[in-house]
Amino acid sequence: MSAPLAAALLPLALLAPTATGPSRPADPPGRVSPASPVSVVEADFDPATAFVPPTAISHAPDLVPYGSHVRVVVDRSFPGRTVLTVTVAGVAADHAFPAHLHTGSCGADPAASGPHYQDAVDPVRPSTDPAYANDRNEMRLTLRTDSRGGGTAATAAAWQPRPGEARSLVLHAGTPAGPHGAGDRAACVKLEP
Repeated sequence: MSAPLAAALLPLALLAPTATGPSRPADPPGRVSPASPVSVVEADFDPATAFVPPTAISHAPDLVPYGSHVRVVVDRSFPGRTVLTVTVAGVAADHAFPAHLHTGSCGADPAASGPHYQDAVDPVRPSTDPAYANDRNEMRLTLRTDSRGGGTAATAAAWQPRPGEARSLVLHAGTPAGPHGAGDRAACVKLEP
């Protein structure tokens, strides 16, 4: 093989996936293996109708503009405990976004993300019983942004979500929310397929 051809092909070889186990491809950039005790999802918010299905969807671009950024860390490294940390940049300034884990995946319809994930599932839907809809049974946090639209919030629970059941994180519009009701789903981040 000639030297110029080999030099041209070298960058392509660097792009080839490397095995991280027996016949297992590498994880995509920005995401840690779901088998890992710590998972990280990092993405820019896009419209649900984007050509490539987005990881982070904005349903309220006035509060969560397209191109704004989110990072979600779910840490399950301590047995029987989960720590959820959410960081945003470029969203509505000086705003409070209530955020929760949800059972469904993100979609064009904001309701696709389903109800709040609960450790002990309320048999009645929608869940309004304080025995189930509370801070001990759901992963809840309030993300408050600064004057530039950035912020970080974290919460912890004395349990770990069941695999495949906490599929998204939803940012609700919060108050004051302009044309949006406080409970409206302003944005959604896919945590599991």
